[in-house]
Amino acid sequence: MALIQQQNQQGYLKKQTRQQVEKTIQHQAGSKTSTETTQAQQRHKILKTQSSQGSNFFQGKKFSNNLSALVDKFIFYLKYEKNVSPKTIENYTLRLNRLIEYVGDVNVLKLNRMQLLEYRMALHENNLSVKTINYHIVAIRAFLKFLLKNDIDCISPNKLELAKIPPREVNYLDDEEVEKILLAPAQFTKNRFKLIRDEAIIQFLYSTGLRVSELINLQRKDIHIDSKQFSVVGKGSKIRAIFTTKNAREKLNEYLKTRTDNSPYLFISLSANGLGDHLSRNAIEDLVRKYAKLVGINKKVSPHTLRHSFATSLIKKGADIRAVQTLLGHASITTTQIYTHVDDRHLQKVHDLLEEE
Repeated sequence: MALIQQQNQQGYLKKQTRQQVEKTIQHQAGSKTSTETTQAQQRHKILKTQSSQGSNFFQGKKFSNNLSALVDKFIFYLKYEKNVSPKTIENYTLRLNRLIEYVGDVNVLKLNRMQLLEYRMALHENNLSVKTINYHIVAIRAFLKFLLKNDIDCISPNKLELAKIPPREVNYLDDEEVEKILLAPAQFTKNRFKLIRDEAIIQFLYSTGLRVSELINLQRKDIHIDSKQFSVVGKGSKIRAIFTTKNAREKLNEYLKTRTDNSPYLFISLSANGLGDHLSRNAIEDLVRKYAKLVGINKKVSPHTLRHSFATSLIKKGADIRAVQTLLGHASITTTQIYTHVDDRHLQKVHDLLEEE
């Protein structure tokens, strides 16, 4: 009898224990569900708040088909998606804003072929060259292509034709003129820092064929004096190999030894207070023009003239045109072919020697 009572009591305790465990589990589950519900409510509240803030943030910023608004988007696209050069951004902004000044800030749907023809006539009447007018048309065509790409109806860019221009005359220095301008700083500059710097700049421009925009952005870390080769970021953010001559490396090494500043740029200015920031495009152009005039070169000379001289010299010496194209960073071989015409003229002069007595 005592044994039966003991077993019954144990069974009762087990039952009680099971009920307590089940009750605890149910309570925990309920608490978990309650917590999840609370968390969900909090998330909903946060999202609602963010949505409300978003509405306030974009309030009043409606999409516009007016030219000024679309030009802003186009410039943003060029800058942050296409990563074009600051100079290209500046030029496109200037040319498209000039269009808006002429036709007004109209809806792009109202822009038609005749308006653009009249605008072209206005540019011509302002004595802009055919080449400069073509630059304006190129900017407008690029803008219209951008609009069509983004499903905005507008006039077809194919309806805007570029004017035909005669093959450009390549302005370059002959060997004697090159020699004169390379020696010019030593003849006409007394300040030692400027003398050595200017010699290095002119040697560098001529021996590498660099664009002035590429030169001014070079940094000291880009150059290794003991190496003939370095890399430069050219048009369209394309990287290409550049090679230097022994003379250019010697002048550059001499120049770098005079540097006591912390500027990262390769070529820097000299201000009244000491060494300044990196040289600007205008400063380089003025420098080259000044020395050309001082040595009596009676033609328009710019940093680009030295680039032309570099390419022309290579072609005359039998360099492969594809190799010259790569060294110059030309996207198209057509651009490089202008130097073959220069070589043809040189060959004509050589052939004329047969007729001399």
